[in-house]
Amino acid sequence: MIDLAKKLRTKLAKGEAIAGPFAKTCDPAFVEVVGRSGFDFIILDGEHGPQNPYSLQNLIRGAEVSGVCPIVRVDTVGEIISRVLDIGAAGVQIPQITTRAEAEAAIAYAKFHPQGERGVCRYVRAANYSSMDKFRYFQEANENLVILQLEGQKALQNMEEILSVPGIDIIFIGPYDLSQSLGLTGQVTHPQVEGKMREIIAACKQRGIAVGTFSDTIENARKWRDAGVQYLSYAADVGIFYEACVSKYQELMR
Repeated sequence: MIDLAKKLRTKLAKGEAIAGPFAKTCDPAFVEVVGRSGFDFIILDGEHGPQNPYSLQNLIRGAEVSGVCPIVRVDTVGEIISRVLDIGAAGVQIPQITTRAEAEAAIAYAKFHPQGERGVCRYVRAANYSSMDKFRYFQEANENLVILQLEGQKALQNMEEILSVPGIDIIFIGPYDLSQSLGLTGQVTHPQVEGKMREIIAACKQRGIAVGTFSDTIENARKWRDAGVQYLSYAADVGIFYEACVSKYQELMR
C-alpha cells in the first residue's frame, strides 16, 4: 500500500491532477472495476457509507489487486483513524476539521513517532501480520496520506491555523457542507460558495499544500482542475453505475 500512496505523492509533487470516486457499496468487485478503469484512487466512505473496519478489509484488498489507491474516509477524529490504517488503507480522509487542535489530533492518530502518537502494533494487516520488519513498517507507515476536509465557516475562520499544522498532505474542500454552512444548501456553484472555495485554494497554494474537492459533474470537475485542484473526487460508484444504467437503457429502447 505504501507504493500506491507514493505513486499519488509523486503525481501531486509534479503538479499533476489525480482523480477517483467515492465508494458507497461494500462489494470489492466495484473497487476492482474502478482500479481497472484507470482511476488513481478510490475513497472508501466510512462517513456516508455502510462500511465498517471488517468490510473495509476486503475493499482494500480489491484496491490492491487492481492497483488503485485506497483512501478511507472516517467519520470523526479518533481511534478509527489508526484502525483503518492498520487494515491497510494507504490514506485517511477526515471530515469536518474546524480548528488547529482537531488537525493536530488527526495527524497524531495517523502518524507514528516522531510525527504523531498512533497506537503501535505490528500484528496488523498493514504490517503483513508481523512478517514485515517492524522498523521498516513504522517508518513506511508514516508515508500514508493524510487528507483533512475543510467544509464550514468555522474552518474558514481558523484556516490559517489549520494549514500551519505539519503533516497535512491534502486539504479537501467539501462543497456541499460548505454550501450548507453559508445558508445555500446544495448550491455548490453559487458565487458565494465558489468564492470561499477559491480562498481555500489560494491559501493552500501559498503553503504548498495540495487541494482536493468533490464534483458530481464532469464540467465542474474540469473547472476546479483548471483552478489548481489536484485531488479530484468525482461522484460515487453507485451514481456512476446509475447513470450508466440509465444511458444504456435509453440507448437500448430507442
